[in-house]
Amino acid sequence: QVTLVESGGGLVEPGGSLRLSCTITGRAIDSISTAWFRQAPGKEREFVAALDWNGGRSNAESVTGRFTISRDNAKNTVNLVMNSLQFQDTAVYYCAGRDRGVAAYRYWGRGTRVTVSS
Repeated sequence: QVTLVESGGGLVEPGGSLRLSCTITGRAIDSISTAWFRQAPGKEREFVAALDWNGGRSNAESVTGRFTISRDNAKNTVNLVMNSLQFQDTAVYYCAGRDRGVAAYRYWGRGTRVTVSS
């Protein structure tokens, strides 16, 4: 069984930073591709950033230069460092994973809420 548990969300002022973590059990972090998605109030879930099993990275244009995805093999976690946070970054952030050779993200966490407010 594969489980993903997010942590690190909270309330932050505009321009501030947060670090989200996703702890994965049931798969080695470097054997699966992982990603962060988010869903803002009243909007559909959207892609934020991905880190493939082979180390390849991608991210949404809206977070380029501000968000960085990484992984810690020893802790089996994937992290998202978010800098220069903006009001529009307010959302529930979800961690997702998919096995090699599988296109769709099959494994999902329950999410962690990020609120950017002054």
